[in-house]
Amino acid sequence: MAITGAHVILFSPEAEALRGVLGDTFGFSSVDAGGGWLIFALPPAELGVHPGEGTEHQLSFICDDIQATVADLRAKGVEFRGEPEAAGFGVQTTMVLPGGVEVMLYQPRHRTAI
Repeated sequence: MAITGAHVILFSPEAEALRGVLGDTFGFSSVDAGGGWLIFALPPAELGVHPGEGTEHQLSFICDDIQATVADLRAKGVEFRGEPEAAGFGVQTTMVLPGGVEVMLYQPRHRTAI
């Protein structure tokens, strides 16, 4: 057995607009899985496991220079909830994508697996 990848799904009442941001703004390439249903390639990924009282999943995007990345994405119309802030693991902010989908963007302080 070999796990060959991971598939992430974002649900949004503004799915077409969100697809536009992923393809046009973020520059993620995609394939048409049939009928215009786009599946986007993601950058290299890593998986962390944190202790918790319940179960949940979180998607975060990593960048090398958060100030430059936020400025670039804002110029392209991406909304952010506040300014980047220091956190124990790095510097982070929250992007608000079409349909109110919130995704963390962060510049890590820790070593990454990618």
